[in-house]
Amino acid sequence: MGNIDLHGMISTVVTPFDENDEVNYDLLRQDVRYLLQQGITAICACGSTGEGQTLSLEESREICRVVVEEVNGRIPVVGGIIQNSTAQAIRYGKALKEVGVDVLQVTPVHYVFAPSADETVAHFKAIADEVGLPIILYNVVPWSLVPVETVEKLTALPEVIAIKQSGGDIHLLAQLLNRVRDRIKVLAALDDLHYPAFVMGAHGALAAIPTVTPALSVELWNAVQEGDHARALELHERILTVWTAIDGPNLPARIKAALDLQGRPVGFPRMPFKPATEEERESIRVALVSAGVVG
Repeated sequence: MGNIDLHGMISTVVTPFDENDEVNYDLLRQDVRYLLQQGITAICACGSTGEGQTLSLEESREICRVVVEEVNGRIPVVGGIIQNSTAQAIRYGKALKEVGVDVLQVTPVHYVFAPSADETVAHFKAIADEVGLPIILYNVVPWSLVPVETVEKLTALPEVIAIKQSGGDIHLLAQLLNRVRDRIKVLAALDDLHYPAFVMGAHGALAAIPTVTPALSVELWNAVQEGDHARALELHERILTVWTAIDGPNLPARIKAALDLQGRPVGFPRMPFKPATEEERESIRVALVSAGVVG
């Protein structure tokens, strides 16, 4: 299971919705093509940036099918699963496997109640056994963060090849890097902290910000690998400017505004969320100009 090389700057892709709240696959194809030109090392569909928690099995399957078709084997495709039972995660996993994704990105069960360590391990083992694809543990839910001790148990599953550490916790990321980076890939999803994450030894990043600033994010990764820390710090601060403008409870709507302002139309967020306000769009535009992403 470890033959898929997850490293560097992995981008998520948004799910464009039209005015009727249906997926616009033409716009999806268009943005996948754009991202492929930016030097990203893998692409993730149906994650948080892709509003995966809102997607039916049929929608997730078709989105991943389209992304796999557009990528055409050039880089790995990660299919996101944000579900609240083992049975549902397996159903989605089998559907995404059918359309050719290379890896699954799976959240722990998280609706109101957090499972125990043993239940979490059993959840991922069942998905691994039933679906048979490599798995990225998506450690994102603040009230259901998987602790390091449980992650260590999960590394015994050959299908678990990586952890995507989100949830705003760089302390947990530091512990994971210290204790499991020799066994699985540790990917940062702390959008404003990729520079320190890379310095600490993260194998890469899988996050929202490379969707908005793919070229800058790829350049940041390369600068750190080359030891050019002056350049890396400058890039970090430019990216931070953009992240500060898009970070908010309506993050998918703000991301879509940021892409639209770059000439990358990606439709609407999924209801009940509304598009970013004019005031939000203006602050995002100012940040994009300041960071040199748009003129």
